[in-house]
Amino acid sequence: MNGRSSRNGFASRPADPERWVKAADNSPRDAGASGYTARLTIDVTPALRGRIKIAAFARGVTVADMLRGLLAREFPPTAEGDPS
Repeated sequence: MNGRSSRNGFASRPADPERWVKAADNSPRDAGASGYTARLTIDVTPALRGRIKIAAFARGVTVADMLRGLLAREFPPTAEGDPS
């Protein structure tokens, strides 16, 4: 025996990646009224990232909260029943 455990470790790959990703979409998190969130990834320059972090710090909020507010203002629900 080589001393390794047979159980899955922290960095193990999922057997079925599609099912693993979809399962994460079904887990409720603290997202206000809807109860669900989705991760949004964007590429920004290091300079812009620094300016965003400084602005959030100056406002006393986290970067995530500040950007959620910005996106909510820029893309408000347009009609009754639209996802918020």
